[in-house]
Amino acid sequence: MALPSPEQIMTGQRSDKATTDAIVKDLGLDKPLPMQLLLYFNDLSPISFYAENSFRIKQAGGLTLFQFGKTLCRLKWPYLRSSFQTRRPVSAMLSDAFAGTLVLAFSALLFALALGIPLGVLAAVKKDKPTDHFLVAFSAVGISVPAFFSAMLVAWIFGFLLRDYTGLGMTGSLWEVDPLGEGYILSLKNLILPAFALGVRPLAVFIQLTRNTMVDVLSQDFVRTARAKGLPEKKVIWNHAFPNAINPLVTSVGGWLSSLLAGSFFTEFIFNWKGLGKLGIEALQNSDLPVIMGTVLFTTIIFFFVNIVTEMAYIWIDPRLRYE
Repeated sequence: MALPSPEQIMTGQRSDKATTDAIVKDLGLDKPLPMQLLLYFNDLSPISFYAENSFRIKQAGGLTLFQFGKTLCRLKWPYLRSSFQTRRPVSAMLSDAFAGTLVLAFSALLFALALGIPLGVLAAVKKDKPTDHFLVAFSAVGISVPAFFSAMLVAWIFGFLLRDYTGLGMTGSLWEVDPLGEGYILSLKNLILPAFALGVRPLAVFIQLTRNTMVDVLSQDFVRTARAKGLPEKKVIWNHAFPNAINPLVTSVGGWLSSLLAGSFFTEFIFNWKGLGKLGIEALQNSDLPVIMGTVLFTTIIFFFVNIVTEMAYIWIDPRLRYE
């Protein structure tokens, strides 16, 4: 079955030809693809050029720098256009959805760190013992399980089979409609299952990474010296060994944060969590091209920004890198 065209999405199947032709002309869909790409880049650029009577001037906002002929040079924020489906500005839709994704990603990351670091240290301390073997096997399984599968499994077990005991549902968002119809209420319990499902893979990675790094650090001379001085084992591990094992973990945390922010699509969709992932998948289902392109661009910016912050944090934590 052929996908509906943008003008069909915006006007429906019963619209007259004059209306659809006007929409095609306004959107620039009657132009060659290279020209459509240039028009989109023009909308994204902070300095853009528009015809004096263009409808995009009002939608994109900004101020006029100068005018030559009937063309205006405008200074503005990047304009991501409007949704074909809802007619809302894509930037507003992304802003509303990002809050849910941000909360979910940080919750999953904190869950993974809170359990992954202690368990990784425990596995290193208990090297080659049953505890170590169990944690290594668990981390191997956790890394291998795809995020969408773990999300479906967690939703089915804890949100359906054990719902009478957990009190948790299979779906839900951070904000829910007030039963009394007086707005929205915060529902943190809906965060538990998606954060757990999304945090399983980074948890497994943090266990394995912490364990391997700590095993290497615990075998070094300065750790043996600290033990020879009679320091308590707890102090040797957390005050001497762990700070020297944290650098690879910081890099992994930064990478996983960007991945969770941009890669929680299926988890959000399965749990019906209002975020970028759910917004992007619904846009794909509805062929809503501006929302799809806006979501991709926004997630790309997230990756770039988080990676820059991670590199800065890495240099701040490890003073040796400042002199290289």
